[in-house]
Amino acid sequence: MTTNLFLTIDASAVDWARAQFALTAIYHWLFVPLTLGLAVIMGVVETCYYRTKDQFWKNAAQFWQKLFGINFAMGVATGIILEFEFGTNWSNYSWFVGDIFGAPLAVEGILAFFMESTFVAVMYFGWKKVSPGFHLASTWLTGLGATISAWWILVANAWMQYPVGCEFNPDTMRNEMVSFLDVALSPFAIDKFCHTVISAWIIGAIFVVAVSCWYLMQKRETKLAIESIKIAVIVGLVASVGAAMTGHKSAQSVAEVQPMKLAAMEALYNGGTDIGLTAIAWVNPICQPDYQKEESAPLKIEMPYALSFMATNDIHGYVPGINDILNGYTKPDGTREPSVDEKMARGKQAIAALAAYRKAKAEGASDSILNSQLSIINSNMPYFGYGYVKDKHDVVPPIGVNFWAFRIMVGLGCVFIVYFAILLLLTFRIPWLSAITRRLLTIVCLLPETEADDRCTIANLPAWHYWVAIILVPLAYIASESGWLVAEFGRQPWTIQDMLPTWVGVSDIGTCAVALTFILFLVLFTTMLAVEISILLKQIKKGPSAP
Repeated sequence: MTTNLFLTIDASAVDWARAQFALTAIYHWLFVPLTLGLAVIMGVVETCYYRTKDQFWKNAAQFWQKLFGINFAMGVATGIILEFEFGTNWSNYSWFVGDIFGAPLAVEGILAFFMESTFVAVMYFGWKKVSPGFHLASTWLTGLGATISAWWILVANAWMQYPVGCEFNPDTMRNEMVSFLDVALSPFAIDKFCHTVISAWIIGAIFVVAVSCWYLMQKRETKLAIESIKIAVIVGLVASVGAAMTGHKSAQSVAEVQPMKLAAMEALYNGGTDIGLTAIAWVNPICQPDYQKEESAPLKIEMPYALSFMATNDIHGYVPGINDILNGYTKPDGTREPSVDEKMARGKQAIAALAAYRKAKAEGASDSILNSQLSIINSNMPYFGYGYVKDKHDVVPPIGVNFWAFRIMVGLGCVFIVYFAILLLLTFRIPWLSAITRRLLTIVCLLPETEADDRCTIANLPAWHYWVAIILVPLAYIASESGWLVAEFGRQPWTIQDMLPTWVGVSDIGTCAVALTFILFLVLFTTMLAVEISILLKQIKKGPSAP
């Protein structure tokens, strides 16, 4: 492992490797959240069957389980390819941190994946072979297995964002795990897991509502539609509010360990205290703005003090901007954060000391010489990755992408909260609703005020209400994918935060090979997505009564 090896890799190969991984991850995430979300819905539906012994609930459970199974199979296929890419396209990354990053992936494969595959078979084929209680447990354990699988994947991703529980071994040239619990129970990982999984429940709830609304629009499967909406609307509203709460906690984690990501999300060029949260501004979504010369983004409308509160729980809290991070700043506790130029210099010292240590050891140098180099390595190791950075501005992530993706995610999240709240009122006839609420239902339903109490129910709304539910399905996916854009674009240029830039972690392979497989995967994944949508639509058209 030498500096020259990493820095002579073709830049276009790095871009293609990143593009291929992004392609696979985006397609994979089209299947995962629906799996996690439907797992909750089908578990609740089968619980209703177990308690009532009503054949209707059994048919409903089998129907949603069929849709779950179609989506689950596609998610497994894309997920396996995603993990193989670490070895093919990111071999330097895998060598450097494979002992750490591979551990949660191994646990996911051994425990969670086998748990899913075992109980999913019982769920589909065990209706007449096991007791109702065991079958219900299998259904919930299938969903739990999928959630545990997500946990370990998100632990691995969170470690890349916030590397803990490891030490660099100069003899093996690898980062090695020193505390599995620190990796597995990292606060960053817990926040990421809670926010990601809860947001996946939103997609599952919206999907169920959309399918049910299509049935209501077609005047068929009315009971299934209404009862499914009752379950989905509760799950969706709880998840939407939960996603907002866990998102706030995640933002505080980002502010603490990835301040540059937060600054990019907010297009905050110059920080300080009493910082407002930008509601909207003109930030070029394609070109990097001139953050060195501009005081702030133009046409900016902000909520006073809100960013300081979001990041620090104090309306007067200090939040660094992009220029502050680049040039160095003093934290509220009095400690000074070095400038990026200083970090680059210290990173180069670590790399040089590492080369000197390995040379001295190969030549049989004395322990005093080796310890001297080790001391330099250890004191500068937190900035090791900066030693490969040529220009300090390379550590600024794409501001436009982060800014707009964050607002799309948050904006649509607010839409979902309002939508599920209104849907809750339409679905459950609550006699103590106030006159103001009844007036709201009248406006929403576009009905005369005298008809609001009698006609304004989910089963007999104007057709456009049902179309709103269907349109929200792609919007939910856009919100979810936008969240991942913020998570991954926001930490650029790092594969591992402050430790390994992307151009250092990539494999030394030909650009043509990666480009060819990118095209092949694009065709394959697009075909798989089209096949899944086709199968889902056919099964939905058949309905629960079909064999």
